[in-house]
Amino acid sequence: MSTQDLVPSPVGPVDVEQAEAALVERYPRLVRIAYLVLPPSLGRNRRVLTAHALVQRSLPRRRVPGPAVPQPRAAEDAVDPGYAYVRGEVLRQALVAGLPLRRLALPRRAQFPPLLPHVWGLRLFPRVGGADELALDQRLSRLSGPGRAAYVLRGLERQGDPEVLRVLAAAGVEDPESALAEADAVDAVDAPETRGAPGTPADHPERVGEQPGPGGRGATTGPTGTGPATGPSALGAGAGAGRPGGHGIGAGAGRPADGTGSEGGEAEAGPGARGGGRSTAGSGDPAGVGGGWPEAGPAAGGGGGRSGVGDPAGVGRGRPGAGPSAGGGAGRSGVGDPAGVGRGRPEAGPAAGGGAGRPGAGGPAGGGGTRSGAGAPAGFGGPGSGGGGPAGGGGLRAGVFDPGLRRSGVALLESDEFDPCALQARPTDLMRRRQHVRAVVVGVVALLVCGALLGLPGDGWGRNGAAAPSYARNPAAEAALDPAALKRVPPAVWPVSTRQDFSVWPARGGLTGDRALLRRALAVWARPGTSVHSSATPGTPVGPPMGPPQLLFAGVVDGARVVLLHDGLRAVRYAEPVEGTAGTALDFARTDGADTVGSAALVVSRAAGNVRYLTAPWVQETVVRDLLVPGKDPLPLPRDAAGVTEPMTSPALAQGCTRWNTLEVMDGSGRRLLTDLGELTPARLLWGPPAAPADATGAEARGAWARTACQLTAVRAHGVRSVNAWRFARQALPEGAGHGTWLCTRAETWRGTGSRVLAQFLVPSPAVPAALAARSEGSPACGVREPRVLAGVLWQAPGGGWYVLAAGSAGFTALEVSGGVKGRSDGPVLAVRAAAGARADLGGTLADGTRVGALR
Repeated sequence: MSTQDLVPSPVGPVDVEQAEAALVERYPRLVRIAYLVLPPSLGRNRRVLTAHALVQRSLPRRRVPGPAVPQPRAAEDAVDPGYAYVRGEVLRQALVAGLPLRRLALPRRAQFPPLLPHVWGLRLFPRVGGADELALDQRLSRLSGPGRAAYVLRGLERQGDPEVLRVLAAAGVEDPESALAEADAVDAVDAPETRGAPGTPADHPERVGEQPGPGGRGATTGPTGTGPATGPSALGAGAGAGRPGGHGIGAGAGRPADGTGSEGGEAEAGPGARGGGRSTAGSGDPAGVGGGWPEAGPAAGGGGGRSGVGDPAGVGRGRPGAGPSAGGGAGRSGVGDPAGVGRGRPEAGPAAGGGAGRPGAGGPAGGGGTRSGAGAPAGFGGPGSGGGGPAGGGGLRAGVFDPGLRRSGVALLESDEFDPCALQARPTDLMRRRQHVRAVVVGVVALLVCGALLGLPGDGWGRNGAAAPSYARNPAAEAALDPAALKRVPPAVWPVSTRQDFSVWPARGGLTGDRALLRRALAVWARPGTSVHSSATPGTPVGPPMGPPQLLFAGVVDGARVVLLHDGLRAVRYAEPVEGTAGTALDFARTDGADTVGSAALVVSRAAGNVRYLTAPWVQETVVRDLLVPGKDPLPLPRDAAGVTEPMTSPALAQGCTRWNTLEVMDGSGRRLLTDLGELTPARLLWGPPAAPADATGAEARGAWARTACQLTAVRAHGVRSVNAWRFARQALPEGAGHGTWLCTRAETWRGTGSRVLAQFLVPSPAVPAALAARSEGSPACGVREPRVLAGVLWQAPGGGWYVLAAGSAGFTALEVSGGVKGRSDGPVLAVRAAAGARADLGGTLADGTRVGALR
């Protein structure tokens, strides 16, 4: 038969309810099938749990359609469609579970240990059987998975070979015929061994009891049949139990009817007639065969008898009306006579062949076997050939009393050894389990501690947003990061305060009540993550606040949520986009010692080259003034209710120097000029000597700053607090070119160190920008502590001549140049003719005789 002719589908359509009913009703049988098909290498405990899991996972999720053309099946192969489907699913999963895991193949669910059912602390296994069960389990373990499935279907399910092939093909077996051949090999090993009476040929064990008498010969039927010897004048035949359809000489074994019994042919009466018998097997009569009828003639052959309840091995018996040469067949056995065989009746003739029987059975020539403890051993005849009388003998059929026999492997499949529903329980390895529990507890504790200390990093907008993992659990640090602990100054405080700085700024903006935003701002301030764009002015610490900071502003500006905070030392700006998570920014600026003007404004937003300021509550007016055009009127700069200005062009990131917009604010004490240098706090522009500078709002100051404003790029992003420019000297130029002006520009920082000093020279033409004569960083020159400066330049007169020009602040009594150009002058100014490109050293003398070098 080709596997292409098989139907790998259920017998008919199956509903989920129908499959569930079949599973519940035949659950023990299905689990036994799965247990037997699973490979024994899994271990008994895992086989039990896996078998239950496979059966419980075999329910369909929806109705299963049947085949278009149902195939006919034999009567013994007909099963419930629901049971057929569930059994097929169990076989398919059991075969998959026996496959080894491959490195490159995708693992299947059945190949892993089952999640449910699961038993903690116990190992479950079926009851231990005998030696036969152990031998069968070892033989099955040597088979492949399909071979075990074929053996189980044939032996446990009583399926015919065509149906076994169909079911295996439906379960996904590639070669069902090879699997059936493996099962045949086990069946050959399981065939019961037989042992004949004395004289049985050793090379034909199936022909048990064949002993020739004086007038004839005996024969048996079937591979397991037994029978008595023939009489002196007739051809007698022993009746034996055999396969359906088998027959012997004188007795025919009938075919089974509905699997419950067999019927043989009737004996023919008269001398020399062949003996026939009829057997009727009822409940508990697996091996009954026919017995001779009473009407048989003197030489009638005795047939097999019948067996009843508790008569597993009963065979034929002679009838009381048999003639003197009637062959006595094996008799019946009842309860308590499991191995009883035929007995001769008292009415039998003197030559009746006696089989094994009860004590006293048989005539003078018929030696009948007796039961245990009476007469000869069961199955041995009298002095005649073959153990019978002078004309006949009795044969022996294999029974349980013979120690050389063993039970069939098919029958062993029903034993408790292979029942995964009747289980025994034993504990697992207690010492190893205790060690594993201890290790798991330690691991869980370590995981909880690490999670509490490190937290979970992330770039999303969760509880802490773009903040990095927490690294401290200090109570003060935690209080500083609590949005509820933020300091909020009421709007009525600053008008009555004795000081005006950031400490009296009220909290403003539309998002001052957004605690989630404030929490993210504080967390990012304390622990900025890798995705945060952070900046800080030089010398500004960027660590977390020492305590709860002050909230200055929280609102939406230019498409970003902005939070401004102040902790007494620093102003901090946090910004995050309204949509998305990319572009979080954090800016720090040092603001310690800020006064009324120093706390007049903070940068709240930069976008597209523009800047917005948040002004102090005491600022009354804001305008925009172009520093390069001193005569131009300023432009008004509106503000909203929170004090945020409209955007204005910023010179901080401008490529050229064609415009330099500054913020001019007016408070209760005057006007202030502020400029953006790329930092969070704008720088204040001043004009005048270092001891008494003033805001650069006058005409002279604006005129001087108009020519020196482009030099402010030298102090951009340097943490500048204020920039002061003052005229320290005026000098008459050679060749009547007019008067030149010497300016000193000093940029002070919030940190107090790192100040930058620029010395600049202005020619008489107001349209010509200032020339940079010298620069220095960290020098006290031109400041309050050392208000003097000395600088020089190489200048070309309008007539073409070159001169070295030098000037010093008040206090210089003499100037001198040396090197490539030599010259000296009394007073704070010097002009010496020189060649183009000449280089010279400059020095000066103070009134007390101290020598001072030029600014560098």
